[in-house]
Amino acid sequence: MKLELSDGEWVLMRRLWEEAPRTITQLTAALKEEAGWSKHTIISMLSRLEAKGAVRYEDGGRAKAYYPVLRQSDAARRETRHFLDKVYGGRLGVMLNAMVDSQALSQADLEELSAILEKAKGGANHD
Repeated sequence: MKLELSDGEWVLMRRLWEEAPRTITQLTAALKEEAGWSKHTIISMLSRLEAKGAVRYEDGGRAKAYYPVLRQSDAARRETRHFLDKVYGGRLGVMLNAMVDSQALSQADLEELSAILEKAKGGANHD
């Protein structure tokens, strides 16, 4: 299933991934300052996310309790693949070269990337 999230949907989903279940009232309070969204905006967004299969709700007496169905790791993987395909023709090396050329990587980023590559090498040797 191809499921793409808008920027706003990412904001709302992050709130649900942080803590679920959440009611419309809780989401409105949490996102009012950050995004300036009204209750009606939250309801519309939740409807769209439900139609996409990204969230579900349970009737909890006074209010519906919303839960994420889409896992954050799955959404991040899809978004990363979409970004790489769109901007760099699916080539990670081209993206990394662009980041190195623009000096966009900090020393901490380089160390983290090095650790990831070492982990990947270790996993490849165990196959």
